Amino acid sequence: MKRVNARGLNGGPQFPFTEAVSFQIYCENQPEVDRLWAALADGGSEVACGWIKDRYGLFWQIVPTRMIELLNDRDTERARRAQEAMMKMVKIDISEIERAANG
Repeated sequence: MKRVNARGLNGGPQFPFTEAVSFQIYCENQPEVDRLWAALADGGSEVACGWIKDRYGLFWQIVPTRMIELLNDRDTERARRAQEAMMKMVKIDISEIERAANG
């Protein structure tokens, strides 16, 4: 797992969190997706297509790198099938997207 240093600043109550401020986390495998999803879902709410709102109101998208590869596949039908599968998901399931892409 890669470590990333980041800092968030609090502008005060006149600047509430909205979907306009969101983060993406790229994951190498399903266990990493599952671990991060569970941590962010604790006290938060699941949205769709890998998006989740944490307990503080921040929006995160948990993105498996394999999903990006499949969505950008040179075979446009394969990419279309992967995207259709992803659009039906809340938490991304890499093996399900692989199955869909493979037809």
